Amino acid sequence: MYPLRVQRGVRGDLNLGYDYGIMDYQAKLAAPFGVLGIRCETDALTGIEFLAPGSTPQLPVNAFARTTCEQLTAYFEDAEFHFDLPLKLNGTAHQTKVWQAMSAIPSGQTRHYGDLALQLNSSPRAVGQACGSNPIPIVIPCHRVVSKAGMGGFMHHSSGYSLDIKRWLLKHENNFSIPKDMSFRAQREILDTKDSSLRRE
Repeated sequence: MYPLRVQRGVRGDLNLGYDYGIMDYQAKLAAPFGVLGIRCETDALTGIEFLAPGSTPQLPVNAFARTTCEQLTAYFEDAEFHFDLPLKLNGTAHQTKVWQAMSAIPSGQTRHYGDLALQLNSSPRAVGQACGSNPIPIVIPCHRVVSKAGMGGFMHHSSGYSLDIKRWLLKHENNFSIPKDMSFRAQREILDTKDSSLRRE
């Protein structure tokens, strides 16, 4: 297992992730909510990280990174887009089971932590920890796992910018109309008016 890496984010909160041993990225892709740091080998995706808003995009350094960026861009344009990327994951047996279960959740749908816990003979807390440790968010859609009381956490955070990203992804998949040229802050104001749709039983 890779060692835990702790960094302080743009808003002063702690960003937790895993140190993959390679500190550079094979691409940095501009997204509607910020910039994605892409880590990959020549034939497999190994990581996606949410970088601070204002980070400088970086062109892909190889063909696989270019394909990854193209597919992520296609998803941002169409929430029904289906990713077709080889993944290289490093996790415990339990984490791998949770990541596989999350990958089976269709776009536009959510599951509760308790649902996956029952399915995997685990606990909601253990499922939540595995969701937060997901090394390839969006492609492995941990944002589709929510709590019974609302959105739940995201990437080991319970508030702040990380939750803004989860909120955007969930609303994107529910086909709410948001102008592409609208600022992220303005998008958030629109999305906040529709949070009740995330309280699914």
